[in-house]
Amino acid sequence: MPIAIQLTPGLLTEAGQRSVFSRIAEVLLDVHGLKGNKFMSRTVIGHVTTLPEGAAYVEGKPQSLALIEIKVPSVTFPNREVQQAFVERVTDVIDELKAGPHPRNRTFVNVTYAVDGTWGIAGKAYTNADLGEGIATG
Repeated sequence: MPIAIQLTPGLLTEAGQRSVFSRIAEVLLDVHGLKGNKFMSRTVIGHVTTLPEGAAYVEGKPQSLALIEIKVPSVTFPNREVQQAFVERVTDVIDELKAGPHPRNRTFVNVTYAVDGTWGIAGKAYTNADLGEGIATG
């Protein structure tokens, strides 16, 4: 499950910059009850990008911004409780790791779903059922 984290320069502490990806990946697995599942742990991939100074805009002005985007199979985030928990906890992670002032309303979380059967790993297109089997044996 690719996670793309885009941050403005200096938004996070140095230690926060190094740990933000693993913290958000942990939240993703935890809200789904999959923490420690080897199959799922291998599928959580991604990157952290620090945008150039002045390249992030909120309300048409350069401001601090944290944008967390995740692409997941369509069986993920099955109910409102899981959705809310993920968004709130990811926002909490940014708040905990920030280097200075950054209001919560400039942390955005977005989830995009893959079409069933188009979740590919190592050349294999997984269906939701295939993923369920991987999780069960994981």
